[in-house]
Amino acid sequence: MSVFFEFDDVDVFTTGTQGDPGQRVFYLQTRADGTRYSIRCEKQQVAAIVMYLRRVMKDLPPPEQRPMPGALELTEPGEPLFVLGPIGLGYDRSNDRLLVQLEEFIPTEDVAEDDPDDELATPPDDEIDRGHVRLFITRSQADAFCEHAERIIESGRPSCVWCQLPIDPDGHPCPRMN
Repeated sequence: MSVFFEFDDVDVFTTGTQGDPGQRVFYLQTRADGTRYSIRCEKQQVAAIVMYLRRVMKDLPPPEQRPMPGALELTEPGEPLFVLGPIGLGYDRSNDRLLVQLEEFIPTEDVAEDDPDDELATPPDDEIDRGHVRLFITRSQADAFCEHAERIIESGRPSCVWCQLPIDPDGHPCPRMN
């Protein structure tokens, strides 16, 4: 049985990294009921969450309060619950909260569909037992998450002015300078 957590109220929802630029590992982290839960993810997934939350919040009243800045710092993630796969995001008008649904990435084997007796055949997506964390965050938490995540994303390696690829500390083989 995979991990399954559902929280109607969380104390913290944040992101952060471990490692040097170019070697960073991204995490999403939430704290609920006094316990922190970490999920390993990709920078692009964090950016996609920010983009969606910003788009939804544009049509909502501005948040009235802000979490304390220190509350958004990533604590030692330890062993993550899982590696992030599918992401579900939404807005629940009845409780004025944004839904964040994080599901586990499950690698699948490429199997020919014409072999129904193959024991390694991948089950349909709705039959896969994925780890699952579902949480509701306030508009204030969402806004603070977005600002913090944008700073984390921008703190990585600078982009090349010609090709927009990241520049490593030891140089950059720019494909446009060839």
